[in-house]
Amino acid sequence: MSHSTLPQTTHQTSHRTTDRTTDRATDRATDRTGAPSPATAVASAPPAATPPPSANEHPSAGRLLSAKEPPSADKPLSSAVELLSTADELLSTAEVPPSADEPLSIWPGSAAPLGRDDLAVGGVPLTEVADRFGTPAYVLDEAEVRHRCRAYLRAFPGADVFYAAKAFLCRAMVHWVREEGLGLDVCSAGELELAVTSGFPPARIVLHGNAKSPADLRAALRLGVGRIVIDSTSEIARLAAAIPAGSRQKVLIRVVPGIAAGGHAKIRTGTDDQKFGLSLADGSAQHAIARALSQPRLELVGLHCHLGSQITTVKPYLSAVRRLIGLLARIHEQHGITLPELDLGGGHGVAYRPGEPTLDLASLGDRIRAELAGGCAAAGLPVPRLAIEPGRAIAGPAGVVLYRVLSVKRTGAHTFVAVDGGMSDNPRPALYGVRYAPRLIGRRTSAAPEPVTVVGRHCEAGDVLAADVRLPGDIRPGDLLAVPVAGAYHLSMASGYNLVGRPPVIAVAEGHARLLVRRESLADIQERDIGL
Repeated sequence: MSHSTLPQTTHQTSHRTTDRTTDRATDRATDRTGAPSPATAVASAPPAATPPPSANEHPSAGRLLSAKEPPSADKPLSSAVELLSTADELLSTAEVPPSADEPLSIWPGSAAPLGRDDLAVGGVPLTEVADRFGTPAYVLDEAEVRHRCRAYLRAFPGADVFYAAKAFLCRAMVHWVREEGLGLDVCSAGELELAVTSGFPPARIVLHGNAKSPADLRAALRLGVGRIVIDSTSEIARLAAAIPAGSRQKVLIRVVPGIAAGGHAKIRTGTDDQKFGLSLADGSAQHAIARALSQPRLELVGLHCHLGSQITTVKPYLSAVRRLIGLLARIHEQHGITLPELDLGGGHGVAYRPGEPTLDLASLGDRIRAELAGGCAAAGLPVPRLAIEPGRAIAGPAGVVLYRVLSVKRTGAHTFVAVDGGMSDNPRPALYGVRYAPRLIGRRTSAAPEPVTVVGRHCEAGDVLAADVRLPGDIRPGDLLAVPVAGAYHLSMASGYNLVGRPPVIAVAEGHARLLVRRESLADIQERDIGL
């Protein structure tokens, strides 16, 4: 199973540098500003005169070339770039799965030890990042993000891949996702405005949300988003009334297929006992479909479903495909129309600690497409255009967070290691009981590992970042801890608790670090407080 087709990095250290070096040399090759080099512009971007693909076209910018797909005459490549691109494909397919307990298996592919006491990501020592930008700090490996975008395009050929912005969004991420040929899935006017003002084509954007505000809908219509996902019956008339006369808006109906999947009850969205979507079991979905079809300003183009998050097996997705094909067949029978699109959402699971399960992306792509083709053939339907919405599986493993130890407290049988961040920058352990694997960096030690609990600095007993983990027994204030798989649902869910300010985001690539999002200062916080 190759790294290029896995949502979670699980390749051998020996392949780490080779695969990523080739990947950077051919498919990314960006300069320090994140702009593509001339070679990359030829290899991965459409000609300037070519308009961006619409939301129902397969995004091709940034797609990897292989020996089976030679460059066409209108997309010239230098022979060197062609050879290196082919080499990347060969290396990816030749990789050997690592053992489950490989220390760096959950880190970005560029992660490499520096002696016995440091670790580099993107060619930049993490201790250098901490010294330069302070802590807490979030580090984002640009090459890892881009690599994962390409893995999805390879695993789902002919499908639309929309990056789920809720996982993490900033202007640089918008830029990377657009360059790699993905669409974007947003959930608010804020995410939408940030994307469009950063240059993302609105036609390649899908708007979600169980309770879209009038401002959300106005922004979507004003900017011309490609799709709006209808999540409730009441939204149908409200949206139709907001569309200018003579215009039509493409929409999808979000269906609840009655399938329980996901890593925690709070992130399972495919069942009838939660707030999202329209139930297939009680007829709500069928009713919404009929109402949408009666609105001349709405163009119903397909169905949408999202089962939940942190799903690590393929079976739930196959069950969803079967149930949605059944609904497509009923729509065809009752209304005489064939819906051309099917969006299966995301929720693809990654490992947060070595040895944890991950979703096999290659198997997911193969089996979903086979199930869809077979089911549609049996129902006498054409195969709809497939769309998926990965978020965590692209951003999560590309991120690392750095914390400085503030205190070590030994109370009875417990040792608490308190750091300078906490639930204000990562609420996930408090919300879902997520467990991480922090690592001491920047100091050599021969002390044996001991069980400790890494806690945050906030006034909340539940402010625990990593419970019952093993760190060197001589851990002390001033030490630096690095926590991998920190790129998704950390800063995007950050709060202003205790007014400590949100950490910065630093991109690393090819030995250089640059600030993407600055640290939130006390002045920033005070400026929002108008006063008495």
